[in-house]
Amino acid sequence: MGTLIKPVLLLLLWRSLSAIDVPVEVRQPPTIIKQSLKDHIVDPKDNMVIECEAKGNPQPIFSWRRNGKYFNVARDQQTSMRRRSGTLDINAWNNPEDYEGEYQCIASNEYGSAYSNKIVLRLSRAPLWPREVLEPVVVSVGLPLVLSCNPPPGPPKPVTFWMTSCSYARPFTWPVQTPVPTMQAVRQDRRVSMGVNGDLYFSNVLINDSATDYCCNARFPYKNIIQQKMPVVVKVLTTRMVAEAGPTLLSPTGTSSTVIVLQGEELLLECVAAGVPTPHIRWTKDGDALSMTNMKVKNFNKLIQISKASFEDQGEYVCTATNKIGYVKHTITVRVKAAPFWLEKPTDLVLAPEENGEMVCRADGVPRPTTSWFINGEPIETATPNPSRQLSGDTLIFRSVNVMNTAVYQCNTSNQYGYLLANAFVNVLHATPRILTPRNELMMVAEGTRTALHCRYFGSPVPDLRWSKYGQGNLEGNRFKVLNNGTLEIRRTHVEDQGTYLCVVSNLAGREEIQVRLEVKEPTKIVQRPENMRVLRGSDVRLECKEKHDVSLSITTTWMKNKALLTLSWRVTLDESSLVIAGVNRADEGTYTCIIKTDIDESSASAQLLVMDRPDPPTNLELSDPYERSVRLSWIPGDSNHSPVKEYLVQYDEDDWLPGKWRNLSTYPGNLNSVILQLSPFTNYEFRVIAINEIGSSRPSRSSMRFQTSGAPPDAIPKNIKGVGTWRNNMEISWEPLNSRDWNGPYLKYLVWWRRRDSREEWKNATTKWLRYYIYDTDTFTPYEIKVQAFNDFGLGPESPVIIGYSGEDRPLAAPLNLRVSNIESDQVEVHWDPVSRNSIMGEPKEYKVYFWRDSSQLRWLSVSRAMKSKTFPVGDQEYSGILSDLFAYSNYKMYIVVANNRYEGPPSNTIQFSTPEGVPSAPTSFRIQQRHLDTIYVDWDLPAEPNGIITGYSLKYQTLNATRGEPLRTEEFPPNVTSFSVRRYDRYTRYTFSLAAHTQVGIGEWYTEESPHYTTEAYARDQVDLSTKGWFIGVMCAVALIVLILLVVCFIKRSRGGKYPVRDKKDVPLETVDDKDQEGSFDYRSLERIARVSTLPYSRREEERQRGQATVDSMMKHTESDDSLVDYGDGGEIEFNEDGSFIGQYTGSRKDVREEMDYSESLEIHSPMNPIYSLA
Repeated sequence: MGTLIKPVLLLLLWRSLSAIDVPVEVRQPPTIIKQSLKDHIVDPKDNMVIECEAKGNPQPIFSWRRNGKYFNVARDQQTSMRRRSGTLDINAWNNPEDYEGEYQCIASNEYGSAYSNKIVLRLSRAPLWPREVLEPVVVSVGLPLVLSCNPPPGPPKPVTFWMTSCSYARPFTWPVQTPVPTMQAVRQDRRVSMGVNGDLYFSNVLINDSATDYCCNARFPYKNIIQQKMPVVVKVLTTRMVAEAGPTLLSPTGTSSTVIVLQGEELLLECVAAGVPTPHIRWTKDGDALSMTNMKVKNFNKLIQISKASFEDQGEYVCTATNKIGYVKHTITVRVKAAPFWLEKPTDLVLAPEENGEMVCRADGVPRPTTSWFINGEPIETATPNPSRQLSGDTLIFRSVNVMNTAVYQCNTSNQYGYLLANAFVNVLHATPRILTPRNELMMVAEGTRTALHCRYFGSPVPDLRWSKYGQGNLEGNRFKVLNNGTLEIRRTHVEDQGTYLCVVSNLAGREEIQVRLEVKEPTKIVQRPENMRVLRGSDVRLECKEKHDVSLSITTTWMKNKALLTLSWRVTLDESSLVIAGVNRADEGTYTCIIKTDIDESSASAQLLVMDRPDPPTNLELSDPYERSVRLSWIPGDSNHSPVKEYLVQYDEDDWLPGKWRNLSTYPGNLNSVILQLSPFTNYEFRVIAINEIGSSRPSRSSMRFQTSGAPPDAIPKNIKGVGTWRNNMEISWEPLNSRDWNGPYLKYLVWWRRRDSREEWKNATTKWLRYYIYDTDTFTPYEIKVQAFNDFGLGPESPVIIGYSGEDRPLAAPLNLRVSNIESDQVEVHWDPVSRNSIMGEPKEYKVYFWRDSSQLRWLSVSRAMKSKTFPVGDQEYSGILSDLFAYSNYKMYIVVANNRYEGPPSNTIQFSTPEGVPSAPTSFRIQQRHLDTIYVDWDLPAEPNGIITGYSLKYQTLNATRGEPLRTEEFPPNVTSFSVRRYDRYTRYTFSLAAHTQVGIGEWYTEESPHYTTEAYARDQVDLSTKGWFIGVMCAVALIVLILLVVCFIKRSRGGKYPVRDKKDVPLETVDDKDQEGSFDYRSLERIARVSTLPYSRREEERQRGQATVDSMMKHTESDDSLVDYGDGGEIEFNEDGSFIGQYTGSRKDVREEMDYSESLEIHSPMNPIYSLA
């Protein structure tokens, strides 16, 4: 029983001693505290540094070994050691490769020597690829292809990637300029990928893979430089159709292989297959599906990555490549080996004389490593024997030690994959107890927390340690625990734990103690914690954080975002302890932590802020499984931004010369990321994907590589096929062109078929690339059966349905007979005719066309337009009759009729005449409203433009405009010879509404309505009053009166003498233009109306007429000198002519001729300003 207890006690004693810190001022052997890595790679262009730092008392002295031999640093001019350090600086500018090798640092003092690891110094290299000319690679469509990379080995191992400039940035301006090459990474997908060794694999080659410069690039991470291999040209031949092929393995080859990996290193398993269509890769391990807990499947299922391999990763991995043709398998056996790793590493021992102790060096590995011990770098087997030291397996046991046991012991454990080296010293000394922690510390802690009262100590032999409160008792057990390093731990500190604590350490050499005062405060708490939130982008967010703390302590509030200190800004602010974020965006998303901190404790609370936004665009678009009418599109979904993707919109661009015209192809559910697209043959496509959620649409993804579908016969048929004759003996067959997307191949043409309908003729055909074809030497208007089909280099498309076309038409031979009218009304008439025979139409009967024109009006004085009009009546099953509308009443019409086909009109029928009866007239014309005086409004008008019969009178309705006086609507009736009316106003501000219409025997015509203007404004009234008071106005009026008086006197004198007045003298200025009727002696009543209206004009117009009429007055004065006597110019009696045929009576206004010309039954009252002159004469 005792043999079992003793090793346990020794082990406990060693462990307790190992936890003691040895003060620097205590003598001790060296300890390596810093050294370079075992595999040390340096840049030869920089200063090469090999680190080696150590501590000890006395200060260690450093030396170096290179390749197992002593390296004299002092004698090498290019090397030096730093002061008070073993770090080696090598400045080898000319021959850095001479310093590559294995280095080991030795730190020594009088108590021992510590050894570093064996550091292998290597220079980083980035050699260039040889400047070789690579032959072009020629491959047919559908075959696999491997482009080798073979990058320089390093060190360190470079990172490889492939680039190409085969894609060009085509300009969007016209004309198209020379394309400019732009380097871009080769887009990888399930068909094209890069292997672990840097080679580029094509599972099958497409025509799009042709490029002039596939370049493998190597990036060396240590120097961050990139080296490029000479480019290789790939030419893809399209001389044969793509044949489907089963899967074959490109990497690894064969059916099985073995991979050995070290524990903790990265394990990569690759499986690349060729085939058409592109195979799918599936993995299994030991017959089961992969466990994804510690591995990742990358590169479109072609690569398994395990970042740190373990023994659980051993097994058989089976890669299966499958497509529609078949499958192939490869088994990879993974074996995990291990370099030595520590189970228990030796640690330093501090022992008093005659004490016991042990060092354990326990390691493992695959295969199991061997262990060797060294003393100050010398094998323990050859070292000076010491009876107090005993080696037992992996444990070095010390009994009754003395000063001679003080040394540095090395443990080396190694196998074929590596080694481990550990230094641990044994320091035999006699030291009084000392406490290393500062004295009289004040510790403030929060209630309920774990409290640690430190009492670090040192002594040899190991001192005893005791904690007490106020120097009474021993604190051990329950909530109190004393740790190996002397710290007193109090779990769940209470308020009653406050007080002064005493730490006492003692051994045979002495005793030492310290006091620690403990104060317990109220803990800091967050009483209102921030809550998790999901908000829309652009919203305002407030994260609450309310706290409670000890009033004797000051607090600080800090907010963290994703474990990093949050920086406040104008948009992110604090309101007391709460955080306010205005207008959140995607960058604000994360975990926010509120930290309330005092000098002794802190409290924190976290909440997650999720910002809902439009989804991120999909990435890594991949095309696979190409066919003539479809291709599979796969993508990696972007972040949904906390709003699930509802659907994906796939867009395409088929314009390779002017890209950017994106069109929608189809939408797919949001849970898909691989779809089959239905496409048109022989089209160059480019795709992009847009994700859509409830918030909106994402930005479009980056476009896929361009993909051209193979050709096929056309699917569409020509539309709108017609057969129409352009001449009497031909037929033009025409159709609409196929859309370019329906060509399905190059060199589209059309095959035209035709034959006579209802005949036994064989179909005739012709080929054309145009959109019409002519057939000649046909009979007139003969029906043909026609069909058209499109074809290209890949075959014939479907035939169109048979349509009926007709050859050319000729002029009809006959005219319709028995043209007649009935039901004649004032504005329309019904027309009837007898049809012509169908054979005489010489084509398709289209319509009957009636030509008609207004020959004259039944009013002899009314001139009319004889413009010809026409109206068509389509040929149908109806009776051969129709209505001619929009005629003028009281008019004489003529008309004839023709028959027409699609090209020609036939001969005209006989011309017939008919007359329309009276109708109602149109509105009177030239309706004028004038102001003669301030209290009178004068209106006048002219005859209607279209009397549509004999005018029998006029109706005038008027009423005040505002009707505030309650005045009723007044109506005035006038005979046909009255065309003016005056009305007195109540005041100068009164306005009227006038409505005027003319009558015939049929009824009243169209009304004309007009309102009187604003004549009575204050400015107008003021001008009228001021004008009558002006002196110049009175003078002008007096002068006019004097002139009139002189004229009257001259008239009396001439009459009293009985002189003759010549009718035509030197001033031959007529009152009106003389027309043919005047020269024949007829009378124009309109001249009298114009004379009568002179007196009714407003002042401005009256002055103008007076100036124009001055010549008329002179002419009248000359007429008074004719041979006729003025006595004959009375108001009544016969109209006489003088000897030279002049009509004197035109100045007196004969009512007889006016009545005869106008066919009026009543007299016409004439108002003329010249009558008073003749009366006075």
